[in-house]
Amino acid sequence: MRWTVRVLLGALLIGGLVVGGTAVRVWQVARVSDYSPADAIVVLGAAQYDGTPSSVFEARLDQAYNLYKRGVAPLIVTVGGKQVGDNYTEAASGRNYLKSRGVDGDRILAVETGSDTLQSVEAVSKALLARGKSSVVLVSDPWHSLRTRTMARDAGLDAWTAPTRTGPAVYTRESQAHGITRETFALLWYQLTHFSADFKYTADQ
Repeated sequence: MRWTVRVLLGALLIGGLVVGGTAVRVWQVARVSDYSPADAIVVLGAAQYDGTPSSVFEARLDQAYNLYKRGVAPLIVTVGGKQVGDNYTEAASGRNYLKSRGVDGDRILAVETGSDTLQSVEAVSKALLARGKSSVVLVSDPWHSLRTRTMARDAGLDAWTAPTRTGPAVYTRESQAHGITRETFALLWYQLTHFSADFKYTADQ
């Protein structure tokens, strides 16, 4: 009985260290913005409403636009499919938003597939590698950075991150803590299973 208790306590301690260590890495990578030149800027999709990006998605697109204007990459990739009944994909919504801000359509590649982070990253990797491009700067919410970077590197891309610093994901300490917690367990799930576990944003976002 004593050994059983020791084993259980040891397992709990190790589990706590793994979770805690992963949370620290999520937090650390979230704070990094790397503006090194790349072949493409990749904007991870989020909710859109009849072609209008949600506030979460708009914040990501604005960050991608700023990186493009700084000359970080000559191409912006928008990615994401659509839900049943939608008129637009996330990728098309993002492309139209960037065009409305003055980005030349020839400088935007819309990859209109993917219903979660892993599917989207793998679709982008396939599209870019087929075009001879392999280096990307990923744009998403800060807490999403480590997981997207891990997935992109697993998919064969040379990837780093420059997340948005605006939008609902960073408004409050509560949203920041929620994002770190969510991404910690989503990353651990991916590392264990190589499946994605994505959070669904609410309609007001």
